[in-house]
Amino acid sequence: MCVSEKSETIKETAQKAIESKETMDALIEDLSGSSRRARQNAAAVFAQIAKIDPEVLVPYHDDFIDALKRPEAQTRWESLEVLTTLVPSVSKSCEKALPDAETALFDEESGFVRLAAVRFLCKLGSTTELRSEKVWPLLDEAIQCYHGDYEYQDMLIALIGFSEGKISKDVKAGLKDRMAFDAEKSKGALKRRSQQIIDNLG
Repeated sequence: MCVSEKSETIKETAQKAIESKETMDALIEDLSGSSRRARQNAAAVFAQIAKIDPEVLVPYHDDFIDALKRPEAQTRWESLEVLTTLVPSVSKSCEKALPDAETALFDEESGFVRLAAVRFLCKLGSTTELRSEKVWPLLDEAIQCYHGDYEYQDMLIALIGFSEGKISKDVKAGLKDRMAFDAEKSKGALKRRSQQIIDNLG
């Protein structure tokens, strides 16, 4: 199956699951099942559903938190992406994902998993000052660890969203300090995005 055919199948299954609780429940079973391929396929479908209608996934948020414990990278990064879309609806429940999100943040093998973790932590941390303080030490370390990585530009986009959220005064100061060097010394998108974060912090 070529990439476009697989993508079309995922979209069709996602639409079917939105319309059918039976299909949705079967996919949830696959997400925690013994087959790696079935778990990955289910996670991909859920990530597609999250783009179309994340509210239908709210009742299953615990299943996505549990899926962060699966060994394969794809299931974990797709589940983190789903949880990121669920933060506005069930932020308190999403806090339960923090330990596994921290593990994902320092995954040594997958940049996609690390990026998905940054996006989740930024989204969750932007909801309240207290949460911003919980996630900031992790984000601060990630900024230092992954500064030169391929995914860092996308991490900066997530940090822009974080900087626009309800973050504490101390976190604002820490983030501003972290971005100062690139805002002053770097070029191109790295410079622009770092400066945008500083501007957002006021």
